[in-house]
Amino acid sequence: MTAQDELTRDHQPAEASSFIGRKKEMSDVRRLLPKTRLLTLTGAGGVGKTRLARRIAPSVRGWFPDGVEFVELATLEDGELLEPAVAASLGLSDTRRHAVPGLTAYLMDKRMLLVLDNCEHLLQECADLVDGLLRAAPRLRILATSRQALGVAGEQILKVPSLPVPDLADTVRGIARCDAVRLFVERAVHVRPGFGIDAANALTVAHVAQRLDGIPLAIELAAGRLRVVPVDQLVRELDERFQVLANGDHALLPRHQTLRATIDWSFALCSPDERRLWARLSMFPAGVDLETIEAVCAGDGIARDDVYELVAGLADKSILTVEHREPEVHYRMLETLRAYGHEHMTAAEEQVLSRRYRDHYWRLTERNRIGRLVPDQFERYWTLQRELPNVRVALDLCFCRPRDAPMGLEIASSLWDYWIVSGSLTEGRHWLERGLALVPEASTARLTALASDSELAIHQGDLAAATPRLEEYRRLAQQIGDEAAIALAVQIEGLAALASGEYRRGLALMEDALARHRAAGDNNALGRTLFQAAAFSSAEDSDLAEALGEQLLALCDAYGAPLFRAYALLAIGISTWRQGDWRRTEAMMREAVPLLRVVNDQWCLTHCLEVLAWTAGARGLHERAARLLGAADTLWQGIDSSPDDLRYTMSSHQHCHEDAQQALAPQAFTRAFRSGTKMRLDRAVDYALQDQER
Repeated sequence: MTAQDELTRDHQPAEASSFIGRKKEMSDVRRLLPKTRLLTLTGAGGVGKTRLARRIAPSVRGWFPDGVEFVELATLEDGELLEPAVAASLGLSDTRRHAVPGLTAYLMDKRMLLVLDNCEHLLQECADLVDGLLRAAPRLRILATSRQALGVAGEQILKVPSLPVPDLADTVRGIARCDAVRLFVERAVHVRPGFGIDAANALTVAHVAQRLDGIPLAIELAAGRLRVVPVDQLVRELDERFQVLANGDHALLPRHQTLRATIDWSFALCSPDERRLWARLSMFPAGVDLETIEAVCAGDGIARDDVYELVAGLADKSILTVEHREPEVHYRMLETLRAYGHEHMTAAEEQVLSRRYRDHYWRLTERNRIGRLVPDQFERYWTLQRELPNVRVALDLCFCRPRDAPMGLEIASSLWDYWIVSGSLTEGRHWLERGLALVPEASTARLTALASDSELAIHQGDLAAATPRLEEYRRLAQQIGDEAAIALAVQIEGLAALASGEYRRGLALMEDALARHRAAGDNNALGRTLFQAAAFSSAEDSDLAEALGEQLLALCDAYGAPLFRAYALLAIGISTWRQGDWRRTEAMMREAVPLLRVVNDQWCLTHCLEVLAWTAGARGLHERAARLLGAADTLWQGIDSSPDDLRYTMSSHQHCHEDAQQALAPQAFTRAFRSGTKMRLDRAVDYALQDQER
């Protein structure tokens, strides 16, 4: 299993460490969820709302036949991207310009729990989305976490308190069993192996828990200090900090200020270079690896050779969370600590760092283009997927400064194929159109962005928007005499013609583009065009489609490009089906599916499951065919399409459906079809790949 599959079947993030306490809160959530359609967990930063939501989600999975979906919003800073982000978490492709219609259509009959984590920074956008979804989907329930209530009608609020703290008069055993103390001990063991509660330190640890008001994040920060000081000194340091802030009277210090005071204390205990690095790392919402830290954060007071030790120091102090993502290690900050770090970055430092940050992610996206015929297409995809929140920051930085907008356009355009494969078409167009508005003059950056934006619009069926972009692109390409750009213009014009039903004209343009790409020796463009031409020509000329698919397959084998190889197999499989060779079709699909599964390509996986339903029917396995048709039906909804709308699937889908209905009793067909519709993508793919009965 790849690093990208380390979510549960319900897209539930794995917890980084064990879960302490919260029995009452867990019970309260389980009691309230059946009674309300919107339950919001509120509380101060660092109190543990996210961890509680992550723990409760899998525990109620059995209540929701259509699953539990966990959507992390902490790294999403642009409210316009909220709807596409939620759609992507549900496995829906952005085949429409606006995601809400697709979301509501998908959710309207689902008995599902949707968990929206960290809503406070997008409060109004979240409230509007939640209100619309609840109105459209009567069986949907939503669990949200936020520092503030969403303010939606019918919302039930559950305030998440701090962990219970011990009574100083309690026994050693009683103190050790207190949740706040248990959390302190668990974190302390990481930095001081063998640490435990005994008669000598029980009162001291109890005092720490009381002093920190049982706030989990504050406790974790304090426990990290035990690496360098004994627990008695830890108490003295905390007392001194709070006495200064509260003028000697801790009762005057409001509970919500306790965490801030603890973070201030942790910051003061850091070395000057650690403080500086803490501030600089606040730039990275998705976390960061050591190589990137060295590239972006070193310099101007931080020696590159010192970076590793500084990172280790911040991790020891629980400022950074360590995530092992083979083959690398990533470091992340909780949002509360990240916001604090950003407060301590000077304007001059931020300006310098922003330039390095922007340049780094320009280079990263450029060298990880996945539309290249290269062996590491999957690795490139995973890199872009992991780094996308950080790339969004780079795009914002570019578009906030007019002179940097061309670089922002280049970044957005270099993600062209990523937007398509990941199904993030709306987000891609969002960034491209934002940049195009800022770069109106003719330039290489604008030229490439026009091509990217027009093709994304075509994939969304928005030909009205694609046409003027494509016309401008063709005009600019001809003006500068760029033969590669002219060839691409012909290709995209052919794609637009095919998408609008002009098959003869579209295929003629594609053949022209193929000839131009071959003449220019542009194998990357040739590969993309071969797949598009093969996919659309299968409805009109299966022999031509097979020939084009075989050419693409040979190209992929020559360059070792696994993603494009899957596309070639899909194109050949559909072509051979139309030629009557269902055994070869089945072999092609079964070879393509594991490759497509690696990047979760929704569009192509949907086609594969549909075609495997046909081959099951050809084998006489009509119950299996009905079940696969049901699974594919759910996936077709997810990509906002239908096999009845596509010329190359229409007749075969109808024949398979009718044959299964005739072969099975009505109840048996309905039962098999419905069981397929309830399969999640992973389960459906597993089922499709099972050895079939003979």
